[in-house]
Amino acid sequence: MPKSLKPGTTISDQISILQSRGMSVDTDLATQWLTHVSYYRLSAYWFPARRIDSLGNECYCEHPTFTDAVLLYEADRKLRTLIHDGIERIEVTMRTRLGERLCVSGSNPTPLSYQDPTLFRTDFDHADWVKTAKRRVGRAKKHNEAIQHYYDEYNQSYPFWVLAEVLDFSDISHLFDGMKSKDQNYIAEGLGIVIDKAQLSKNQIRKIKKRSPLASWLEQLTIIRNSCAHHSRVWNKSFVPVPTTPLKTMPAFKDLPDGQSERIFGAIVVMSFLLRRTSPGTTWPDKVAHLFHSDFLTNPLVDPRSLGIPADWSGQF
Repeated sequence: MPKSLKPGTTISDQISILQSRGMSVDTDLATQWLTHVSYYRLSAYWFPARRIDSLGNECYCEHPTFTDAVLLYEADRKLRTLIHDGIERIEVTMRTRLGERLCVSGSNPTPLSYQDPTLFRTDFDHADWVKTAKRRVGRAKKHNEAIQHYYDEYNQSYPFWVLAEVLDFSDISHLFDGMKSKDQNYIAEGLGIVIDKAQLSKNQIRKIKKRSPLASWLEQLTIIRNSCAHHSRVWNKSFVPVPTTPLKTMPAFKDLPDGQSERIFGAIVVMSFLLRRTSPGTTWPDKVAHLFHSDFLTNPLVDPRSLGIPADWSGQF
């Protein structure tokens, strides 16, 4: 039989609950935060200290403070902001690189090459992708001058470089995943991702010949971007796992975990590499490393493993 939902509680009740479970609470600070950020949302940040005692009651070990939870919440918010900024630049780069391959250097380069299903993998649902792209155009037509111009002047024909401006990161990631491996590798290598096949097994070589490792990372970054856009926590969350062995053949990716990566640390390593290629001189990796050191690793609620940080991390991205 399903349990009954718990009744709503006042802020005063919420503070009393936390104190009864062993948390040190600054009442004024807690009242301010719980008034504007829900108890449920904040609870994810003190959850690492949660324990169940011998009587089955919830309590908090090592007497965490409400301030620790608030500082962790703020650190996570800052991290989401940095990630969103970084992914924006990667998204724009991917739009440009796909457009160049489809419209200039590919096997059938035309402004409308994206409409040709023969340029993509046989298992890619090209028709569904085009349908999604048309929905994006329809949504943008009322307020996008370029879309309106091409609608009026070119009989609703949109070259990829115009279409790309109304696609979102998931559309770009999905299109890249649908490209043939030679085109994926052309784009990945242009971004500096050159796998040393001599370090891989025959089975691993077979897999990367079918699909560039970059495709899996773009899929994970899409999910992370959506988490950031919806203000969801990222610091201790598991995302879709991505194999790391191919990239670890390159020195730049030595800090990636062995086997696969599903925590935010691995994504930061890959983003740092891509941003250094696309924005030479960028300080983005240094900003994230500083945030990790100053705001996360100093917080008693944070286990480095929750971020995916390896024990031998160099301390830099």
